[in-house]
Amino acid sequence: MPNPDVNGREKILRVHMRNVPLSSDVDVRVIARGCPGFSGADLANLVNEAALMAARRNRRMVMQRDFEDAKDKVMMGAERKSMVMTNEEKKKTAYHEGGHALVALSVPAADPVHKATIIPRGLALGMVMQLPEGDRHSLDFEQMTSRLAIMMGGRVAEELIFGKNKITSGASSDIQAATGLARNMVTRWGYSDELGTVSYGDNQEEVFLGHSVARTQNVSEDTAQKIDLEVRRLVQGGLDEARRILTERLEDLHNVAKALLEYETLSGDEIQNVIKGVKPNRDEPELRLPTPPRVSVPLAPRPDPELA
Repeated sequence: MPNPDVNGREKILRVHMRNVPLSSDVDVRVIARGCPGFSGADLANLVNEAALMAARRNRRMVMQRDFEDAKDKVMMGAERKSMVMTNEEKKKTAYHEGGHALVALSVPAADPVHKATIIPRGLALGMVMQLPEGDRHSLDFEQMTSRLAIMMGGRVAEELIFGKNKITSGASSDIQAATGLARNMVTRWGYSDELGTVSYGDNQEEVFLGHSVARTQNVSEDTAQKIDLEVRRLVQGGLDEARRILTERLEDLHNVAKALLEYETLSGDEIQNVIKGVKPNRDEPELRLPTPPRVSVPLAPRPDPELA
């Protein structure tokens, strides 16, 4: 059986949450949207992990924050609390993730920004998470070019704030993902007027003991050069769009980065509020436990010890 869609994930989560005391701020739909590809066992593990996190924090109820932290741990690994980052590295990471978030809020077609964080997890020093409203099965051209701009937002932010000579290697995975998306747009999905609506394969070499023994020629050298030029054009377009957005919203970039340095993790709503000049409120909501049921049967009076 295939893994459940967002509606199925929501129903499965509700089944596993039946015996878990939940806070009033828990939004099952949001949790389901953030778990694409999860199986029923993965969702059960997520609920158990969130309950354990709440217990470690001496809470009697599981909050939305516990589910978010549990989801991040399951998907990306535990927080690397032992990792020591210098203030300069934290600052660059904050501007990098702030750049991604601001571009995602500005491009014409993008999924809503769910949160941004500079807490290291796995191999990443930080991340910006976007949640689609539902399961997505295809993308249009506007959504693809918007994604290219979002991917380039982190590198552009570093360049604008720290200068070209101070850009870090943190954009490596962004560049790789943008290049892969642009190449698919050109060679598989027909988004190049120069190459037309034709599917192109890659020239591959089969290597045995370090020596090339066979070569599969799928496209000519002239066509390969055109593909490279078109891929570069699309990626450069995303880079230019990210630079335009962040140049116009430089003050917002400073505000979001400063908030990330102070709070480390910001939700999508908190990012919007920071841009408007409203600081995040980190006072935990009061947890109201359900009142115990009243006893309908009258209790027998206690015997008087003097009469006993």
